Amino acid sequence: MDKPRQRRLAHAARDAQADKDAVSAEICRTVISQAWYADADTILWYLHCRSEVRTLPAVAAQLAGGKRIAVPYCTVDALGNKCLGLWHLRALDELRPGMWNILEPPKARWREADKCIKPAELDAVVVPGVAFDSMGGRLGNGAGYYDRLLSEVRADAVLAGVCYASQILPAVEMQSHDVYMNLVVTESNLFSGKRRLP
Repeated sequence: MDKPRQRRLAHAARDAQADKDAVSAEICRTVISQAWYADADTILWYLHCRSEVRTLPAVAAQLAGGKRIAVPYCTVDALGNKCLGLWHLRALDELRPGMWNILEPPKARWREADKCIKPAELDAVVVPGVAFDSMGGRLGNGAGYYDRLLSEVRADAVLAGVCYASQILPAVEMQSHDVYMNLVVTESNLFSGKRRLP
């Protein structure tokens, strides 16, 4: 099955997911309960949009938990290529609706030195996706933002894909530039990916 068809099926499954708040809370609790999460100092959480696993309540709780929390925003690099900037988040009121209505820091503050986090500083990344498979394969929206970011993180950084069980496919079509997850977390399973835990 090609990627466009996989995306259509997975988007439909994600949109149809019942009890999104409760199911998302269970997924986030599983992530936070893992040993690798406890060991991580700097963690990138995405901020959900549309029907994605809802992360905002977990992020709000983690801000008081002693971790250095980063959140992404869509920007361009020095060459004009699309990329994710990483913002050191200390309070939710720093954020405003941005591209695709996703919460992000105000554009005027993107270059603040004490707010910028480099990919190499990340110990763990909570990764969104349109679909995943049980081997850690990931299907994104197709814009390549996370592909580029994940190619820059350290080899020992943990990549945790999160999705509803309904978004798990038999096999995501992976290409040479695609990055496997260390694990994929749903409300009912925790899959070990090809990118093994350190």
